Amino acid sequence: MIRIAILDDYNHVALKMADWSRLQNTCRIDVIDRPLGVPGEAAKVLAPYDVICHLRERTAMPRELIEQLPNLKMMAITGHEHRTMDMEAVRERGIVVSSSAPRPGGAQGTPELTFALMLAAIRHVAFEDRRMREGHWQSTIGACLNGRTLGIVGLGKIGQRVARIAQAFGMHVIAWSPNLTRERAAGADVEKVSKQELFSRADLVTLHMVLSDRTRGLIGAEDLACMKADACIVNTSRGPLIEEQALRDVLENERIACAALDVYWSEPLAPDHWLRSRPNVVITPHIGYVVEESFRAFYGDTVENIEAWLGGKPIRVVSA
Repeated sequence: MIRIAILDDYNHVALKMADWSRLQNTCRIDVIDRPLGVPGEAAKVLAPYDVICHLRERTAMPRELIEQLPNLKMMAITGHEHRTMDMEAVRERGIVVSSSAPRPGGAQGTPELTFALMLAAIRHVAFEDRRMREGHWQSTIGACLNGRTLGIVGLGKIGQRVARIAQAFGMHVIAWSPNLTRERAAGADVEKVSKQELFSRADLVTLHMVLSDRTRGLIGAEDLACMKADACIVNTSRGPLIEEQALRDVLENERIACAALDVYWSEPLAPDHWLRSRPNVVITPHIGYVVEESFRAFYGDTVENIEAWLGGKPIRVVSA
């Protein structure tokens, strides 16, 4: 029997999102519902498996781990790439890696969550919910998005989607990124500004950049110091885009009003992490892409990819 491991199924939904019965005659399928320490714990748990199914980049695949998986022959990844996978090590081993298919409109979950977080932060939704359950009534006063300025760091596909939603709310949108051109900004009906101007003018700042060596720590103390005292920063992209200590300083000293975060410097977020006790933050557990539409597509493609590999004709191959 071919042994298949489905990684990081925290929600216990993977087997419900696709027809895995198509593989059950020739495969044994195991679901792993907790994060695995890499490389040590992961190497011990995953050593017996021929196929590993990833959900985005929840489990890293460095060379140190790949070299300790003697039976590994195929990996199915969701998304176009797995940035924490050592592709050179994969190629050296001849491991087939197949990805899920790109789909138009497939990145809607994150932009929508961005606005859920914005509204939760400036309308004090979580706080008022807790107070209501305690028997209280109307403890805060909120603010509207309409008429406010949104600063978008990164005007790619997701950033442009965020801009359109913001404009529907009646917001003025400004943007900056290292390579943003005036033509691209104008095409999205967005004002291109400098980095300093974005942080000083925006009422809300939202990040939509890919994490790389170049963008790690892109937002530092100098940027956050430019923000208005009543401003909010939102991050649904990647935690390390912001310098953690710099963000902690402005929140603990209340030099900005609040932050709304879906991503962190290390995930899952530690139980004793300082963010969990901050009253001026809204936090969610990296759920931007965690929507039924995406998961059905991810796992449907995963089953197809494994079937094709078992039949000797791999599809959607990233590396082989």
